[in-house]
Amino acid sequence: MKDKRPRLKGEMAKYVKSLKNKDRRVLVIGDLHEPFCLDGYFDHCVKIRDKYNCNEIIFIGDIIDNHFSSYHETSSDGLGGGDELDLAIHKLKKWYEAFPNATVTLGNHDIMIMRKAQTSAIPTKWIRNYKDVLEVPGWDFVDEIVIDNVLYQHGIGSKAHIKAIKNMMSTVGGHHHTDGYIQYFVGKTNKVFGMQVGCGIDIKSYAMAYGKWFPKPFISCAVVLENGTKPILEPMEL
Repeated sequence: MKDKRPRLKGEMAKYVKSLKNKDRRVLVIGDLHEPFCLDGYFDHCVKIRDKYNCNEIIFIGDIIDNHFSSYHETSSDGLGGGDELDLAIHKLKKWYEAFPNATVTLGNHDIMIMRKAQTSAIPTKWIRNYKDVLEVPGWDFVDEIVIDNVLYQHGIGSKAHIKAIKNMMSTVGGHHHTDGYIQYFVGKTNKVFGMQVGCGIDIKSYAMAYGKWFPKPFISCAVVLENGTKPILEPMEL
């Protein structure tokens, strides 16, 4: 007579699976700037997740653009605030379905509305949180996160290699659309890296007109393997 073993389902099954495999494999998704993300970038990120069997997902920030509310000049032919937000939410749905549990390190475009609320002296009690507005209840929005002694930040202020040197701590950043690199730095007792992951923006969209004369954006995502010791860039074929 065969043994009848109960099968775990749902969240408990995921938890037990995580216990069996303690090696954390982090997928880092670059700036999306939805609804102005490049066609094909989503498929590229899913492919890289599956390639490395990633079990931690980080969006490095600027998942939405908020062009309508920019502190710089906006396009007179662009979408209004409500339409742009609705389209961004719609386009984020596929990301949420593919990556239902993820961490988002807040970028300067993500926090733009909050900044303007502060400028207008609006108390934070009046402001809904990001996951409610964007309809992504399983995502955590944070300023930064440390996983396996690697610091993940959007990158406002300085690039990843500078922060890695300053803190002598491996650092992963986004924000700088044209940069994709890995640099190592060796101290007396440890080795750290700084990695810029690139982005997923559509440079031809009106929201990216400000970068018309900039170098070409580096379309890429990244992974960090072997418990924070092995960074890998995965550029998208264009």
